[in-house]
Amino acid sequence: ALPQFRLMRLAAMRDASRPPSAAGQRTFIQPFHSSTRFMALQPGNKAPDFTLKSKTAEGLVDIKLSENFGKRNTVLLFFPLAFTGVCTAELCDVTAGLAQYTGLNADVIGLSVDSPFAQEAWAQKEKIGITLASDLNKTTTKAYDVVFPMLAGVGDTSARAAFVIDKAGVVQYAEQTPTPKDLPNFQAVKDVLAKLK
Repeated sequence: ALPQFRLMRLAAMRDASRPPSAAGQRTFIQPFHSSTRFMALQPGNKAPDFTLKSKTAEGLVDIKLSENFGKRNTVLLFFPLAFTGVCTAELCDVTAGLAQYTGLNADVIGLSVDSPFAQEAWAQKEKIGITLASDLNKTTTKAYDVVFPMLAGVGDTSARAAFVIDKAGVVQYAEQTPTPKDLPNFQAVKDVLAKLK
């Protein structure tokens, strides 16, 4: 057996090799994505319901998560801000592959702290075809514990994150990317959906 001081030294070396998070705490690893931080909302938890506004050609409409319960699965994509490069690339790519999500019996909803009017203008400009919901007051972002503090020194936004919620309203996948420049693991999202279908 190794002496106690040797075991303590090995433990210290192991801990030192783990990169600290932005908050100075150790990063916990999710099984689906090697760089995903520990999520407060875990698979198996009940998903917080929400009712948010979305701007359509017909005007403002309510987007309510629980309307999908018993009918289809839901993919929630939190993103920081409209009219930014990574967010545009992400949601344009999802739009291009929207048929895959429909085939997996999933509704895709994008959420950000932008106003519904800004979201609509952005969607029209970039031809984004998924439903966008405005979390202007950050209530849903806080409920899902995906607040990104002081993005670019401007203010708090949603972090980039992905959740899969099944027809029973239970979280089946949860991921927040390490930085706003990183994209979620969409293959893992689709793999989970395939099992739920």
